[in-house]
Amino acid sequence: MIDPDGYRPNVGIVIMNADGQVFWARRVHRDGWQFPQGGMNTDETPLEAMYRELREETGLLPEHVDVLAATPGWLRYRLPQRAIRRRDRLVCIGQKQVWFLLHLKGAESEVRLDLTEKPEFDHWRWVDFWYPLDHVVTFKRGVYSRALRHLAPTARQLAGATAIPTPVPDPYDNRGVRSPRRPRPRSGGYGQPVGASEPASN
Repeated sequence: MIDPDGYRPNVGIVIMNADGQVFWARRVHRDGWQFPQGGMNTDETPLEAMYRELREETGLLPEHVDVLAATPGWLRYRLPQRAIRRRDRLVCIGQKQVWFLLHLKGAESEVRLDLTEKPEFDHWRWVDFWYPLDHVVTFKRGVYSRALRHLAPTARQLAGATAIPTPVPDPYDNRGVRSPRRPRPRSGGYGQPVGASEPASN
């Protein structure tokens, strides 16, 4: 499903624990890390698509999370030229997304990355709230910045200002924010690789 401007409707998912850390996952057979995300079907609302993608990519069910907030309207990003398939009948130039902030209230052991025939991720970990801005692929940095900036006040109500400090302006994207510099990302529990029967220990 692609809109007349060439953007594919999509949902993005930020899963947060009580300490304000967020779920950060590595794509299968690639070195890239990102938040869970996925396209919407024509008969789905953003919320319905979010729950479907949540199950497919992380194994989590609605009872494992609380929905804390969502971005209003669409946030867009363009694909790099090398990723645009010009020969397709409908050319997709990027994604338009609704982002959801979820609180993981279930156990980490509920996370399963291997429930589908083609898993999206093979590993995951907890990282600081602003960490993804400096580590996501460059063409997604702007939309990550706008999504996290909108979701941060709600996240701060749960985790506190120490866990989620106010960001400083991003000199590379005046629409967004850049994470406060820290010596190293704080990491908590690590998820299981595809096919593992038990989650890796902390």
